[in-house]
Amino acid sequence: MTNIQRYTDEPFPSYRYLPFRGDMPHPRNDPEGHSYGKEEDYLESFAPDDWPTCHPYLYGVDLFNYGYWWEAHDAWEAVWLAAGRDTQAGLFIQGLIQIAAGQLKRVLRDPAGIRVLTQSGLEKLSVAEGTFLGINIEEFKVSVLGSMVTKDADAPTIHLEFP
Repeated sequence: MTNIQRYTDEPFPSYRYLPFRGDMPHPRNDPEGHSYGKEEDYLESFAPDDWPTCHPYLYGVDLFNYGYWWEAHDAWEAVWLAAGRDTQAGLFIQGLIQIAAGQLKRVLRDPAGIRVLTQSGLEKLSVAEGTFLGINIEEFKVSVLGSMVTKDADAPTIHLEFP
């Protein structure tokens, strides 16, 4: 994973959170959590043209690409809410969040969760065509579907195409 391009300089959390495991503190709710007390990102607004300079979006991509799927969801949530849940950008980002959750279910060995979340996420990505928010949609979908072939398949990655 070390050869995957980073889009921000923000350090990664000290651990990848896996819910439903008693050996990890919840990142935000537990005083031992890696994000405990950290202020959540807030964006006044988000339009599709904002993505190249939107830190929470770019950091979410970094987190996703390095297997921090719970944390990617957390980073993208502010972008999703700022974009508007029912907008094209909002639905697309919700799709990314669901795909991240599907990858988390893959690590937790929950086949039903993988299928449901991944399918729902892929459907939401279909609100756009070509390249949207810097993501070549078809290339990313192939990467996501490839991750579901076997339990040892590589996780999908996002390669951003800047204007």
